[in-house]
Amino acid sequence: MRVPPFALERFQSLHEHQVEINLSESGVEPLDIGELLDANGRDTLLSERLGYPQTNGTPALRAAIAATLPGAARDEVLVTNGGAEANFVACWRLIEPGDEVVVMQPNYGQVRGLAEGFGAIVRPWPLREERSGARPRWAPDLDELRELVTDRTKLVAVCNPNNPTGARLTEAEVAAVCEVAGRHGAWVLSDEIYRGVERDGVETPTAWGRTERVIVTGGLSKAYGLPGLRIGWAVTARPMAADLWSRRDYTTIAPGALSDRLARHALAPERRALLLARARRQIAGNCRLVSDWVEGHAAGLTWVPPEAGAMAFVRYGNAVGSTVLADRLRETEGVLIVPGDHFGMDGYLRIGFGGRAESLRAGLARLDRVLPVAPEPAVRSPAGA
Repeated sequence: MRVPPFALERFQSLHEHQVEINLSESGVEPLDIGELLDANGRDTLLSERLGYPQTNGTPALRAAIAATLPGAARDEVLVTNGGAEANFVACWRLIEPGDEVVVMQPNYGQVRGLAEGFGAIVRPWPLREERSGARPRWAPDLDELRELVTDRTKLVAVCNPNNPTGARLTEAEVAAVCEVAGRHGAWVLSDEIYRGVERDGVETPTAWGRTERVIVTGGLSKAYGLPGLRIGWAVTARPMAADLWSRRDYTTIAPGALSDRLARHALAPERRALLLARARRQIAGNCRLVSDWVEGHAAGLTWVPPEAGAMAFVRYGNAVGSTVLADRLRETEGVLIVPGDHFGMDGYLRIGFGGRAESLRAGLARLDRVLPVAPEPAVRSPAGA
């Protein structure tokens, strides 16, 4: 198995702690422990013994995760070290050499890279900018999905809400994805780690419960502002949950005891509601800042405002490639953003706006200095990604 380099993750790992302003993150501003816990919670945390917790997650944490999905049970939940491990063990369990895997594009590159590494044939399923309706959106073509998915397809992978566009599939579209996959006996891997931070407050439809062959992954990194806990999960039918657990015995074995304890606190119903409300407030104000910046920019910027999440996927009118531009911004202005070619879409930039408003304003002002007015470049279609 030879896994291709994960360029986006390595790019962020190399630079995110070396810049003055980091606008590369796709989640909201992280909390500190004092913000998460009251005095009683801090006392409880200090009394936690640092042994191994139950390796698939404590029953209380798995029950709390199950409660976020309609009709899910704790025995259908595997707790992992971040959503990335959940996606990894799912791909490891499902994909064999020669399988076909249909992957929504643009997308976080983990599943595609793993599918290629495991010897699968990857069939990109592109979202495309749609501006003909009452509201612009990044939209899927369900007829194209029906052509891509065949009896050779093992897995259909979606990210909903989507990274990097912030788009979300509608109820009908989620149902159609599951129906098309089910017709051919394929699994659906639905990465829902951004679910809960929708700008209109309406939670994104989940793929959970629509077919037995669904794995929903998620975690506390993006919507909850708790990436340092490294708590993620996979929710699926009991037999598959047991299979994924057996794979995890070969990876990280168990979540950290303190992370499991803090995650239980975060996902208690009242606390969960407060954390998601905090995230929605954060993205509401900052999204307005980005909108004003895009619409008032002389360089001919365009975007489809995200429906969820704390990231803007902005198309720029500059003939410089996106990696060259991002490197120039980092080296000369001390600001980190993600170049669009990490998603197979040069000519775009992913700008995280989940942090502090003052840092966002300063970062956008510095980005102005490397975005001179220039003719709009030819941009590769995601279909060719």
